[in-house]
Amino acid sequence: MTHFFAHESSFVDEGAEVGSNTKIWHFSHVMAGAKIGENCNIGQNVYIGSDVVIHDHVKIQNNVSVYQGVTLEPYVFLGPSMVFTNVLNPRSQISRKNDYQQTLVKQGASIGANATIVCGVTLGRYSFVGAGAVITQHIPDYALAYGNPAKLRGWMCQCGVKLHFAIKDQKEVAECDSCGAHYEKHQQTVRMIETKN
Repeated sequence: MTHFFAHESSFVDEGAEVGSNTKIWHFSHVMAGAKIGENCNIGQNVYIGSDVVIHDHVKIQNNVSVYQGVTLEPYVFLGPSMVFTNVLNPRSQISRKNDYQQTLVKQGASIGANATIVCGVTLGRYSFVGAGAVITQHIPDYALAYGNPAKLRGWMCQCGVKLHFAIKDQKEVAECDSCGAHYEKHQQTVRMIETKN
């Protein structure tokens, strides 16, 4: 049996699964069929739709709606009032519940306040979406994207510091100024290659 905290003003519908040590704060609503992992923090006035999957250690700030079709991998961060969609061409008079698009936010990704994520995209591991960005396409691992529509503006370390790549031994490499992690870039693909102790 899991032990989680839900504020008395929140609603966790029967059939929702919530992991141990997760906290659900004021006026939030978790729908039946939603799955939330362990050690998550669900802020005030958050809506979690049916069949949403939220893995362990996810932080969701206030006023976020996570609609059906969204999957959040471990250690994802969702900033205040950011927005997901799940239908590409909504009309109030036409039901498109069978047309929900899948959106995947991979491990460690951060999405800034008031950003909009148009459905059907994948945000790569440890990617970083700036505040107010409108994401309309896939974002690679470690990418920094912002603007409307968002564009690739650089690369971020797992610790959340911008990386600066340079050519060394005919390779594009970077060392994080904060944590010392090392990365290699080939075209639009970045990978960690070692971490200093």
